[in-house]
Amino acid sequence: MTSPVRELHPKTDAPVALHDRAMDNLRYIRETMERSASFTHVSGIGGVAMGVVAFAAAGLAWTASSPAEWVTVWLVAAGVSLAVAVLFLARKSKAEGVTLLTGPARKFAWSVTPPLAAGGILTVAFVRGGVVDMLPGMWLLLYGTGIVAGGSHSVRPIPIMGATFMAVGVAALLGPSDWHTVWGNLWMAAGFGGLHVIFGAIIWRRHGG
Repeated sequence: MTSPVRELHPKTDAPVALHDRAMDNLRYIRETMERSASFTHVSGIGGVAMGVVAFAAAGLAWTASSPAEWVTVWLVAAGVSLAVAVLFLARKSKAEGVTLLTGPARKFAWSVTPPLAAGGILTVAFVRGGVVDMLPGMWLLLYGTGIVAGGSHSVRPIPIMGATFMAVGVAALLGPSDWHTVWGNLWMAAGFGGLHVIFGAIIWRRHGG
């Protein structure tokens, strides 16, 4: 009786197509490049526009007759500024032929969001505790923290801008900052107005609108 012959290299059902391998390699390269790339779609024009919104808000907040009215003015300004930022980000991204859903954009948003969310929670706590005078410093400090974190995935002026916001926030927390006097609005105008205009112009010049 003879034993059956065993195949040392059994045949597979079907060889992997060269095209499929090439597509897999291209997909891997593209994903790797997205993970390592920087978020370069921050709009300089958008930054300048956000500064203009802050200057207008400072003028309106100066006429506020109560802490609630003062806070409302600045929260509305924050909402308008956010809409302006997203609009100009989308505009610049579209002009460069990409979307805001790329890897660098997601990392930038993920880094910026936690400090801003913490700022929102602390705003409620500060208002309930009657320490509205501390809001300008806290807002500037946490906003700057978020920009520094997000700036690690973006162009160089962004983290520098964030660090400057943090410095102004510390100065507001340690110095005079009353909502019903010039100081509170001065800090807000200097930070959210002046810094946005200055760094927005720098980004516009170096990296486009």
